[in-house]
Amino acid sequence: MELLFVGVILLGTLGVLASNRFSSDVVLLASSGILLISGILSPSEALAGFSNPGIATIAVLYVVVAGLQESGTVAWLSRSLLGRPTTLPVAQTRLLLPAAFLSAFANNSPVVAMFTTAVQNWCKRTGFKPSQLLLPLSYASILGGTCTLIGTSTNLVVDGMLRQSGLPGFSLFELAWIGVPITLVGVVYLLLFSRFLLPNRESASASFDHLREYLVEMKVNDDCELIDQTVEEAGLRHLPGLYLVDIDRSDEVLAVSPSTQIRAGDQLVFAGAVESVVELRRIKGLVPATTQTFKLSGNQKDRRLFEAVLSGASPATGQSIREARFRHRYNAAVLSVARNGERLAGKLGQITLQAGDTLLLEAQKGFLFKYQNSRDFLLVSRLLNTDNVRHERAPLALTIVLAMLVSVGLEWLPILQAGILAGAAMLATGCLRLEVARKSIDFRVLLVIACAFGLGAATQKVGLASLVAGSALNLAQDNPLILLAIVYVITVVLTETMTNNAAAIIMFPIAISAAGSLGLSPTPFAVAVMIAASASFMTPIGYQTNLMVQGPGGYHFVDYLRLGLPLSILVGLTAVVLIPLFWSF
Repeated sequence: MELLFVGVILLGTLGVLASNRFSSDVVLLASSGILLISGILSPSEALAGFSNPGIATIAVLYVVVAGLQESGTVAWLSRSLLGRPTTLPVAQTRLLLPAAFLSAFANNSPVVAMFTTAVQNWCKRTGFKPSQLLLPLSYASILGGTCTLIGTSTNLVVDGMLRQSGLPGFSLFELAWIGVPITLVGVVYLLLFSRFLLPNRESASASFDHLREYLVEMKVNDDCELIDQTVEEAGLRHLPGLYLVDIDRSDEVLAVSPSTQIRAGDQLVFAGAVESVVELRRIKGLVPATTQTFKLSGNQKDRRLFEAVLSGASPATGQSIREARFRHRYNAAVLSVARNGERLAGKLGQITLQAGDTLLLEAQKGFLFKYQNSRDFLLVSRLLNTDNVRHERAPLALTIVLAMLVSVGLEWLPILQAGILAGAAMLATGCLRLEVARKSIDFRVLLVIACAFGLGAATQKVGLASLVAGSALNLAQDNPLILLAIVYVITVVLTETMTNNAAAIIMFPIAISAAGSLGLSPTPFAVAVMIAASASFMTPIGYQTNLMVQGPGGYHFVDYLRLGLPLSILVGLTAVVLIPLFWSF
């Protein structure tokens, strides 16, 4: 009876996850709760997932990667590796190879998020369509994550379960024996065929671009990374959503040409969308040129960008920005003004403000809390991703991560301890602020993984895992290679209908039970579960990065199946053939 009950809960969980009507953390939390209340699992069994070392490791690695992002290291790597491609094959090559490489050492999600921004920038200035680049990006990051123990949370989870079972785990680079070959096979397939199998489609949000445009001036500081580069070399000629209007140099307005050289002290005047204005602040040494910005109280690192819609009740209405003494009144610098969605030209301080004007402001991070209910503004909103990047900390952040990788690779420290030290070093050296570290941890992902442990424990406790393993053994007819293939295929089916981590956790006891029945080593079957659980290419719901690119790429469900099915077959065949060569039965 218990076996049937758990089977119904498992199938119900799979069905609800496949429907995509509820978030995976809610579904798995409900399933674990039902198993706990029904008495199938004891409280210690239901909550065992929260004590798994893999959970803690994933959490601290979120913090380490946040340090790379906060210090500008990730953005610098993006610009250095990607360049400015002019053809689609070159763009795909320069995108997929770095994405796969970086995903081997960092969580896939921030890598895909970073490169998605770069891809959208390419598309705006070159005519590429996001649909031809973003899904291959997701697939390449998934493949790259299989190359190391820390490349994906699935590897860490399975490794943690192996160690909890009293079996030896994996070293940092041991999985490269299988990860590198399947990554090469997958990337070659994507480079050769993705352009023919993917649609030439606009992103879902393309029609909403440039709803508000601003005219802003940026000053080139002495430490700016653009100094001595031409406009073309600096990539300022065809910026995404931005147009370089002119360059003010020593009270002289220069005509903008590709060969114009950028110098310290130049004031660059840009016109464009607000999202693109935000990206300008991420260029080292490029700061808002308005003098009022430098008179604001508080630290530079605590300033953020806000949009505020002026109300008719504001004392600034009907006055120029200078007459309204905006900085003294609100401790905020007006960087630009948009009216009816269009940018206003002219000297910023002399613009007469009107009710309904949308102001782009730089202010202290408490501005939103202070003025969101003020009668002076109809609406106040903070622009996302406007935290000041700590460029001077980039070399230090990169050194910390390299030290972590070396200590783990040489087996001086386990990955959890090394990750904790690296995260602490990021905070201690100022590469990462505590508030950002807190926000960087995706607790929903951790909750999904922890609750899935309970579901996996229930399948093992009531004998469902042994039953499925026995059925697999009957199909395999005592052939280890066929059994490995069956374990791989079942895991792929599960990961395409639920999350990758949950699929791995449910399949791990089944795979180990099947291996034990034949007296085989559990290691090759654990590797098969790792690879198959990550190899989610046929649906958007199986892997988080697939879902991340769906909207920006404008993808439909059939797009995943068209490109992902052949890739899934190729990766599966390669894995099943190679795994026994490196981890014998």
